[in-house]
Amino acid sequence: MSDSTAITIDREPEFCYYFAYGSCMCPLDLQRTLQEAVEPYIVGTATLTGYRVGFYYYAPHRNCGVLDIVPDRDSTVHGVLYRLPARLIPALDVRECVPQGGYRHELVTVQCQERHYHQVKTYVVVDKLATEYPPNDWYAGVVMRGAATCNLPTAYRDRLHEHIQRLQQNWQPSDFAVA
Repeated sequence: MSDSTAITIDREPEFCYYFAYGSCMCPLDLQRTLQEAVEPYIVGTATLTGYRVGFYYYAPHRNCGVLDIVPDRDSTVHGVLYRLPARLIPALDVRECVPQGGYRHELVTVQCQERHYHQVKTYVVVDKLATEYPPNDWYAGVVMRGAATCNLPTAYRDRLHEHIQRLQQNWQPSDFAVA
């Protein structure tokens, strides 16, 4: 074989861009799952246009509603863009209940530091609840801590906090039949 002959080898990418909009925005909470520091993998705060957040999934292991994104052309989701080693994705999939059919991967385009990132992995709920199920205080705290730690815009954090409070205050357990 000559030096000018190119060999193409199909390999899995070494890194994967991941957009977090819920509890995974909190580096300490994500570190707990991945068993290594994640701060070196943070690219920065990012925005996803054409979606909004909502609590459309009941997570039995957390005993509360957890965040999801749903299409909404007039909305924007703020979150954190990570560049994770691909070897960490299986652990992230387990955290997001992918094997049980809780969430699935979705590839999106996000903007971070005045640059567009295409084919970014995020997670969306497979079977969405018809009505939002409120988070418990622990989960809400992790989400809000991540939003503050990663410096999401104050106005967005305020709206998210108000939305959580409204859901918690108006919650009627009889409205939900969760197995």
